[in-house]
Amino acid sequence: SWLQFHLGITRDGLYPRSSPTVSRLLRDMRDLTTISAVVKPSGVHLKLVLRFQDFGKAMFKPMRQKREEETPEDFFYFVDFQRHNAEIAAFHLDRILDFRRVPPTVGRWINVTKEILEVTSNEILQSVFFVSPASNVCFFAKCPYMCKTEYAVCGNPHLLEGSLSAFLPSLNLAPRLSIPNPWIRSYSFDGKEEWEVNPLYCNTVREIYPYSNGNRLLNIIDMAIFDFLIGNMDRHHYEMFTKFGDDGFLLHLDNARGFGRHSHDELSILAPLSQCCT
Repeated sequence: SWLQFHLGITRDGLYPRSSPTVSRLLRDMRDLTTISAVVKPSGVHLKLVLRFQDFGKAMFKPMRQKREEETPEDFFYFVDFQRHNAEIAAFHLDRILDFRRVPPTVGRWINVTKEILEVTSNEILQSVFFVSPASNVCFFAKCPYMCKTEYAVCGNPHLLEGSLSAFLPSLNLAPRLSIPNPWIRSYSFDGKEEWEVNPLYCNTVREIYPYSNGNRLLNIIDMAIFDFLIGNMDRHHYEMFTKFGDDGFLLHLDNARGFGRHSHDELSILAPLSQCCT
């Protein structure tokens, strides 16, 4: 199902509107046996790459927050937790809106002992497993920020809920560009970007290639509307397949910081729409 998914990618989206392949892929990610696990290099949060018995791969993000918890008002968006269920919900919303730009994502209970520890050959990953005082099996990963023992994730005692997102084709087969979002936010405690203080900022963007022609700016606005609906303030870059050129679709990746405050509408996310459509 992974190969069929990859072959179905077009300039219009990651999969066709009516795609039995997506249903099979979701089922496979939920049910297939894992045969290897490695840590996905990351500067912030723990993520694993799981490989399955059919050699397909998916990104595993573990559950860190209970569903009823909301992001505290005093949290900055760049230190917010990543929520596995936000990845799942973002996939379904993206599909409902007919964007088809989020990789297929499904929830799964993982036995961290049998499906991660016992199948990994990575000695570093093996070394960070431990049993908590509550007799739950836990692990963490080594990275600069939130990958220490105090940020470990734990099974109950072995089972851990998380999200699995299907891998896209390798960069060797399908190169992608990572491009800074013109409406990127300031990642400091007191700074502001130009778009936050200049209501005419879009006039500047319109003069810059590739936003000066084609549908790139319209795709940015679509992405902003999607991010507003999920409450994602962390869209600092976007990716595109190089094969489809300047008018290809924008990938809606990394949505785990969405749905943090379900009772709050962050209107600033809509800046591309409000500043460009006047």
